[in-house]
Amino acid sequence: MLIEQNYLTKVGEIDIIMLDKAEQVLVFVEVRYRKNTHFGSATDSVDQTKQLKIMRAAEHYLGCQQKFDEYICRFDVIGLESDLKYPEINWIKDAFER
Repeated sequence: MLIEQNYLTKVGEIDIIMLDKAEQVLVFVEVRYRKNTHFGSATDSVDQTKQLKIMRAAEHYLGCQQKFDEYICRFDVIGLESDLKYPEINWIKDAFER
């Protein structure tokens, strides 16, 4: 279930926040697009620096939303490559940990 899109704070942004009700997991999703892979894949572009920004933004979100205090959190990355009309999609669940 979609909770929020484009959550923006001064410490970072989260593209999508979702709730996996079946597992009681709050999922923070980073979406990346690359037209080509000359400089690496879309998912490769989520380096340690980007991961830290996402984690800080997630901590900010959780600090403002106490209703999710008891939920487990997961960080996913979705990479879109090639033509946006028919992209190759690579969804990495639990891509990194805090």
